[in-house]
Amino acid sequence: MTVTYPRKFQNTLGARDILKRVVSDRELHLMTLNRYRYSEQRSCKDLTEVIEKLDGQPPELIRDLSHHICDEARHSMWLTDLLVELGANVGNPPGMPYIDEFEWLLDKNTHDPKTNLDDTIIAGMAAINITEKRGCEYFSAHIHALKQAPQTAENIKIRETIEKILPEEAGHVRWGNHWLGQIAAKSPEHRQKVEQAKRKYAAIEQAAYESGMDITLGAELRRVTRLVEVSNTMPLWERPQYLMERLPQALLAPELQFTRIQAAQKAWQRNPQEFMEKFVPMFLNGIKKNEITKEKNSV
Repeated sequence: MTVTYPRKFQNTLGARDILKRVVSDRELHLMTLNRYRYSEQRSCKDLTEVIEKLDGQPPELIRDLSHHICDEARHSMWLTDLLVELGANVGNPPGMPYIDEFEWLLDKNTHDPKTNLDDTIIAGMAAINITEKRGCEYFSAHIHALKQAPQTAENIKIRETIEKILPEEAGHVRWGNHWLGQIAAKSPEHRQKVEQAKRKYAAIEQAAYESGMDITLGAELRRVTRLVEVSNTMPLWERPQYLMERLPQALLAPELQFTRIQAAQKAWQRNPQEFMEKFVPMFLNGIKKNEITKEKNSV
């Protein structure tokens, strides 16, 4: 089978580029950890919905998903304990969090497990697999950045927490690959369906990832472009409805406007001179490698 990996932000910035900047700013660092916490917490709810949709079939997958929920809940607990100990915020992240954007981009009406169980499983496993890969990429980059950062007690504590989470997330990726491989081996038709699902959910994941990062001028049009890229992975007859249901929100993007205002206010309050010299040019020209600002990464 084709191996699918998450792509860089705008094909320019990798996770290591971003996390190097994140760990150098305590406020931004804690906000990032809280986004991890939120994603781990929300994944418990999303995995529960998958279990309920499958309605007991196949039992082996229900068992595995139950264990997966246990792991995600434990990760959320570890991150919550860490953030509370550090005196950080554990409220809902501002803007449109990655996992919410991913859910918004999903086409939830495509598969009915009562009529085609295999298609439902393929869709669920492909979606889980690509998001877990992004998580592994970020946790690994975060650990690398913390090893390069000053070895303060706080940084060490954060690194040790993420080091507990990463092996289990890597295990989730291997587990997903195993299930998808088993299904693909059933027949050439199943293999084709698995490959198509991997392309589809990789496009959805990339769109969700970039939408959560991109607040610069023209972001609305780039959101539409990514929406079209997702629709292009679908059968022709599904594309019009998918696009029409999501285009208005992609173009208007109220949460994007709110995030822009918040980022601009924070940038101005921190340093008016830096706001004019860095934030405004960044907003107008977009992000380039090694030009990451606090305001951009705080969304």
